[in-house]
Amino acid sequence: MSLFSKHESTITKAIAALHTRTFFAAFPEHPAPAVYGETADVDGQAKFKSQLGKKFEELKQQQADAWIGVEESPYTQEPLGISYPSFTVDTLITNAKAAYHVWRKVSAEDRAGILTESLERIKARFFEIAYATMHTTGQGYMMAFQASGPHAADRALEAIASGYEELKRFPSTTLWDKPMGKFNIQLNKEWRAVPKGVSVIIGCSTFPTWNTVPGVYASLITGNPVIVKPHPGAVLPIAIVVAEIQKVLEENKLDSNICQLAVDTFDKTITKQLAEHADIKLIDFTGNSPFGSYLESLPGKTVFTEKTGVNSVILDSVADADKVAANLAFSLALYSGQMCTAPQNFYIPASGIKTANGNLSFDEFAQKLVDNINGLVDNPKAGPFVLGTIQNKSTCTRIAEAEKLPGKVWLKSRSVENPMFKNARINTPVIVEVDASSKDVFSKELFGPIALLIKTKDTNHSIQLAQEMALHHGAISCGAYTTDAAVREKIGDEMAMAATPVSFNLVGGIYMNQNAGFSDFHVTGGNPSGNASFTNPEFVVKRFTWVGHREPVASV
Repeated sequence: MSLFSKHESTITKAIAALHTRTFFAAFPEHPAPAVYGETADVDGQAKFKSQLGKKFEELKQQQADAWIGVEESPYTQEPLGISYPSFTVDTLITNAKAAYHVWRKVSAEDRAGILTESLERIKARFFEIAYATMHTTGQGYMMAFQASGPHAADRALEAIASGYEELKRFPSTTLWDKPMGKFNIQLNKEWRAVPKGVSVIIGCSTFPTWNTVPGVYASLITGNPVIVKPHPGAVLPIAIVVAEIQKVLEENKLDSNICQLAVDTFDKTITKQLAEHADIKLIDFTGNSPFGSYLESLPGKTVFTEKTGVNSVILDSVADADKVAANLAFSLALYSGQMCTAPQNFYIPASGIKTANGNLSFDEFAQKLVDNINGLVDNPKAGPFVLGTIQNKSTCTRIAEAEKLPGKVWLKSRSVENPMFKNARINTPVIVEVDASSKDVFSKELFGPIALLIKTKDTNHSIQLAQEMALHHGAISCGAYTTDAAVREKIGDEMAMAATPVSFNLVGGIYMNQNAGFSDFHVTGGNPSGNASFTNPEFVVKRFTWVGHREPVASV
C-alpha cells in the first residue's frame, strides 16, 4: 500500500476542514497516556536528557564542516551542550538544487503521503519535542507540548492539504475541441505545476516548530526543496522534525537533502547569505519587522513574512467584569506575553466601562486586572507554569524599561519561584497607564509581559487608535468587549479594514492569543505585521507556477 493510500482518509478530512472551518484536529492536544501511551512522557523526557552534551547525529546530511550549538535553557540558564552538523551555504544550496530535480518529479499524491507519514513519525516524539521546546524557548510544559507537538503538526497537515488541493485543482491533461463549422480544431493540452525552486525557512526563538512547519510543508508539498534555518537559540525541536522528514524520504529512496537543516551561531549567522543567494527563490520568515522588511525587499524572491505588531484590546461594555479581567490577565501572563498574538494596548474610556451592575471606572477595572494577575502568578500550582520563562535576556531589560515609561505604574514586574527549576528566568507582567496622546510610547511592539492601559475619550476614540496602530504598525490579533450590537459591528468593520481579526467577548478557557488550525487564519497578510497567512491558498499557490503545453491531435 502506498503512503498516500495509507493517509488518504486523513488528507481528505483535512481538505474538508479547510472548507468548513469547523473544529478539526488530527493530533490530540492533550498529553493523555490513553492517547500517547503510559510511558510516553517519561520516555520523551529521558530521550531529551540523553541528548544533552552530545552531537545530534540523526540527520542524514553527510560530511559536515563542523559541529556547532549554542542553545541555553531559560529554566536552568545553562548550555544544553548539543551540537549539530554545519555546512557552508554553497554546500546547502548545491545539495538542494540537485534534490530539486528529484523532488519536483514526484507526484502530488506521493509527496502528500510521504509528508503525512513524517507527521506520524513526529507524533511519536511529541513529548521529546515538548522538553526540547521547554528548554530552548522557556515555554511551560503544557504549551510546549501542544504548540510544538499536535498544534504544529495540525498546521503542517493544513499546509499539506491546502497544497495538495491546489495541485489537483486543474486537470493534468485534456482534449481541447473547438468547433469551426465544417471541421474542428483539436489540441491535446497538458499542464504542469512547476515548483519555483530552493526554499529557505527562517525560524524564530519562541515557537521553533509552530511557526516553522507551515512554510516547510507548504514548500515541500508543492515540490520545492527546503533549507530550514532555525534560530541559534532554539534548534533542537525543529532538528527532530527535519530528522524525521529525512528518514521518511530516505526510506522511500529519495534524496534526504530535499529537506536540510542549516545551523548557525549568534556570532556567525548565515541568514543573509542564504537569503541573498541567487538560487534561493522562496523565503519564509518569522521575527522582527526590520529584518522581515529587508527580506521582502530582496529582488527575485517570493517572500512570506510574519513580523511584529501592536495588538489591542478595546473595552466598551461587559456582561461580567470579573470574568473579563480574569481572561485578560491569563492572556497577559501566558508564556510571559512572548506570543505574537498577546495583547499589549488596552483602550479604556475615561468614563469607564459599562456593566450590568452600573459603570466600572477606569481605575476600578485597572485594579481588577492587577488583582487577577497577582492571583494567578502567586498561585504556586498555576503561576510558574503559565508564565514559563523569559526566552531572551533582552526581554528582561525591556520589562525594566517599561516601568520607567511616563505614566502611572499599576503593577511592577517581579519574579516568582518555579518549584522545579530554582534558576528559571521569570518576570511577571508589568502594567503601566499611558496617556492617549503618547502615541510614541504605544505605537510599537513591546515584546514580553508588558501591558499599557490607555485612557481614551470614548469607545470611538479607542476604535480609532486601535485601527491606526494596526494600519501603520501592524496587528496580528485584537480583543474587544462590548454588549452593544452596533458597537460590535463598528469594531468588526473598522478592524477588518485594518486587516486585523477580532476576538469578541472572550471569557473562560479561550483566549485572544490562540489560533486554531484549519479554522483561524494566522496573520492576514493585509497590514504591516506580515505579508502572508497560515494557511490561505496564496500561502501555497505562490510556491509554484502553472505551465501549459499543447499539440494538435494526430490525424488517424
